[in-house]
Amino acid sequence: MDFALSPEAEETVGRMWDFMREEVFPAEPVWAAYLAEHGAHAYPPVMDELKASARRRGLWNLFLPELSGLSNLDYAAVAEVSGWSPVIAPEAVNCQAPDTGNMETLHRFATPAQRERWLEPLLAGTIRSAYAMTEPDVASSDATNITTTIVRDGDDYVVNGRKWWITGVADERCQVFIVMGKTDPTAEPHRRQTMILVPRDAPGLRIVRHLPIFGYQDQHGHSELLLTDVRVPAANLLGGEGDGFAIAQARLGPGRVHHAMRAIGMAERALALMVGRATSRVAFGRPLAEQGVVRELIAQSRIDIDQARLLVYKTAWLIDRHGAKGARTEIAAIKVAAPAMATAVIDRAIEVFGGAGVGDDTPLAYFYAWARVLRIVDGPDAVHRRTIAREELRRERPYAG
Repeated sequence: MDFALSPEAEETVGRMWDFMREEVFPAEPVWAAYLAEHGAHAYPPVMDELKASARRRGLWNLFLPELSGLSNLDYAAVAEVSGWSPVIAPEAVNCQAPDTGNMETLHRFATPAQRERWLEPLLAGTIRSAYAMTEPDVASSDATNITTTIVRDGDDYVVNGRKWWITGVADERCQVFIVMGKTDPTAEPHRRQTMILVPRDAPGLRIVRHLPIFGYQDQHGHSELLLTDVRVPAANLLGGEGDGFAIAQARLGPGRVHHAMRAIGMAERALALMVGRATSRVAFGRPLAEQGVVRELIAQSRIDIDQARLLVYKTAWLIDRHGAKGARTEIAAIKVAAPAMATAVIDRAIEVFGGAGVGDDTPLAYFYAWARVLRIVDGPDAVHRRTIAREELRRERPYAG
């Protein structure tokens, strides 16, 4: 088991760090000031400047091995760097969720016409997309509960249902929704679901509201949708009827590696801030860094981060060799471990900063909110623990005594 990065990946990580230090970190206050003046869901022009620079630097669509030449393990290291500025950096290099998962899905399952209409502009970074699965009236962690209906009517499908926590919708560049619903409620449970592409301007699609996370309104938004007799051509079907559940499972493997590594990047920045605060702040006659309790927080954070990173690297290594199915348990494990670790490390940094840690003068409060949310998105911790336990109960033991 070798987690060493390829020479190409080492060089890419170096270029990514140059980009972060020279342009991304300086853009953070510019980004925040623009949103404060123009509204939470406005699109700061600085992003177009960052995207143009990322293209020139060869930092574009790195998440897709077929385009970048990077393995999942290689890209994991790049994703961690982007996690140091998780709002800006991933989009600047066109590696932001949910677009990455949607692009992977379209790359694997879309027809040539669907790829031309939606995948190509997504890869070019000229539009954004959303993935509409979660619903307010059912436990959507179990996708077989989905109640949205997708009914064939001649050459069209008619979609009816409610969705919420759909990321990306508040940004008007979000032009297409991958909507999951049921086409045959009488089929075998995992063959009832189907995915269909719904354009933003489809009649009957209404954006009800944009939902905050712990009081934060993200630029791209997390929104509630109402679909009322939304009619789309049958050619918009993604895959075939009943393929929705399988497509959803295929979509989530590499994406969870990306989420986990960005969480590790956030934790690393939180630790860097913690160390900076501890070495510059004096309490009870000496720097915080000389206080035993603070040293404990710093040491435990380093241990926790490195443990989580190694588990994610193992998962990416397994995906590279055996596909997502061959890393099913590990994918579930990193989805639990990385956000929990990040939440704990960020919380320790807040403790060292005191009151300054819960305001907007540092990124810690937002990092904490987003790390906690990551324990819910793509399935809550309990669901992934259920998966891990099921596999563990089946595992053969070399000795049972």
